[in-house]
Amino acid sequence: MAKVLRMSFKNEGGNTVSISLDAPRENVTEAEVQTAMDLVITKNIFTSSGGNLVSKSDAKIIDTTVTDLYTPAV
Repeated sequence: MAKVLRMSFKNEGGNTVSISLDAPRENVTEAEVQTAMDLVITKNIFTSSGGNLVSKSDAKIIDTTVTDLYTPAV
């Protein structure tokens, strides 16, 4: 099972922009994620075509089950 931490923000244009991180730490807390999101916003670490990220929208850990149906021979 693969896990991804998806943090979503609103940019200056009002659009939602998401940043995904693979394999988040098992015991990551809401407070840690909110602090990281605040840092992304205040330090302008990322920008988007709609401008700077200006507010937090949401954050989720997404569990995904991958079923490999075909792998080509090497």
